[in-house]
Amino acid sequence: MSDSTTTDSPVMHGTYEISADPARLDAARVHHWLSTDAYWALGRPREKQDAAIEGSLNLGAYHRETGEMTAYARVVTDYATFAWLCDVYVDRPARGTGLGTALVTAVRDHLAPYGLRRIMLATADAHGVYEKVGFTPLQNPDKWMALGQQ
Repeated sequence: MSDSTTTDSPVMHGTYEISADPARLDAARVHHWLSTDAYWALGRPREKQDAAIEGSLNLGAYHRETGEMTAYARVVTDYATFAWLCDVYVDRPARGTGLGTALVTAVRDHLAPYGLRRIMLATADAHGVYEKVGFTPLQNPDKWMALGQQ
């Protein structure tokens, strides 16, 4: 079951609305944010970012009056057992407003009906944001392995 075209009703947070509608996504803005200001994606080529967007569930936060995209989150999932939350970014002027927590909450709630066994993420500096939504450190990190850059 693919859910890449979901256009659920937006979730409201203050002056922002959070939506999974792919038609609203500003891919150029996402690429700029991540490739220039996100430690995990610095220098990421536009073609790579576009391919990542195409193969993922994407949520954006948009200013209600201007429609301008203000935050972004990407989820890689099979919609059955597993999801990887990644590329979460809040534009600098909107940080500290709770928008990041609202965006991650919207991701969690969007995925809830699928009954996924696990939603994973990695962060170097935003543990507090994710803990507010229910994420916890791995209980048995020695069971997990990775192939590639770490």
